[in-house]
Amino acid sequence: MTFIKSWEDFEKAAEKLYLANPMKVRYTMKYRHVDGALVLKFTDDAVCLQYRTEVQQDMKKIDRFMTNLMRHMVSSDK
Repeated sequence: MTFIKSWEDFEKAAEKLYLANPMKVRYTMKYRHVDGALVLKFTDDAVCLQYRTEVQQDMKKIDRFMTNLMRHMVSSDK
C-alpha cells in the first residue's frame, strides 16, 4: 500500500471514491504517538487510498474534509 503525498490529491481521490459507491467505502484514522503521525485510509476493498501527515496544520484540512464528507453522508441527494 502506498501513500498519496499531496493532501489535495488525496482529498479529491477519496471524495471521488466515496461518491462512486457510498455504501461500500469505509475510512479509518489512526494516530501513532511514537511517530507523531496521523494516517488516514479510505478503501472500498478494490482501491485503497492512504495519506500520512506529521504536520499540525493539516488537522484543519482533515477536519474540513471530514465535515464535507459527513454532509455527503446525511444528504438526501442520492
